[in-house]
Amino acid sequence: MPKFAANLSMMYPDLPFLDRFAAAAKDGFTAVEYLFPYAFAASELAARLKDHGLQQVLFNSPPGGMDTDGFSASWTQGDRGTASVPGREAEFRAGFEAALAYANALDCPRVHAMVGLRAAGGDAALHDRTLISNLQWAGALAAKDGRDVLVEPINPRSVPGFHMNRQDDGHRIVQAVHLPNVKVQMDLFHCQIVHGDLTTLIRQYLPTGRVGHFQIADVPDRHEPGTGEVNWPNIFKTIDEVSTACGWDGWIGCEYNPADATAGGTSRGLQWWRDLK
Repeated sequence: MPKFAANLSMMYPDLPFLDRFAAAAKDGFTAVEYLFPYAFAASELAARLKDHGLQQVLFNSPPGGMDTDGFSASWTQGDRGTASVPGREAEFRAGFEAALAYANALDCPRVHAMVGLRAAGGDAALHDRTLISNLQWAGALAAKDGRDVLVEPINPRSVPGFHMNRQDDGHRIVQAVHLPNVKVQMDLFHCQIVHGDLTTLIRQYLPTGRVGHFQIADVPDRHEPGTGEVNWPNIFKTIDEVSTACGWDGWIGCEYNPADATAGGTSRGLQWWRDLK
């Protein structure tokens, strides 16, 4: 069966963030991911992971800014990354260096480098060149510490103006970067909205070695599996079959908003996972 990680930015919304580690462990998760760690000391997060027997498997680089306060303000102001944004290379480097320091402190094997927005009419080729250059720098730096760098195509309905929407574009960029530790984050929620035909996408891309991580949420409402249109038992079976054949041993992040956000709703909504066991 695939390995699932709880996304603590979205799951257990009835609890304070630091209390969500214990809740995830109680529900049987052995790994977690979330959007950003920067509001908390790395030592505090590392203690939560250790206390509850959890592995940190992913988090995002900052959306923008040069320091902790700037990271938070940038997200609030609508930034969604700087990796592809011409003229913001210094922000990208400052943010990625901060992310790498957290990854080392938390022993997290991968960091999602947020691609960012492109204004209407913006030069797509220039954004691509900026993205490739930034990822070559970040990948080389992360390789020194044994970390992977991921980029994620995001559907334009959820994030209008996001520079990268399609899996083929993500893989094209990763191939152009040409570093073994720079990979694609394959979020099946975004894939379903942009492409559909998820089993074909999984069979096409997972054996390439360029998929570093999966994420899931049902479509259209971004709730847990079983609340929307996707045949999740078949998707998980496909991931299991293809990963066994090609030797992929990664994680699937549960990046969804529980349909029931009341106390205990996340746990009750995990029936989809219990049915797989």
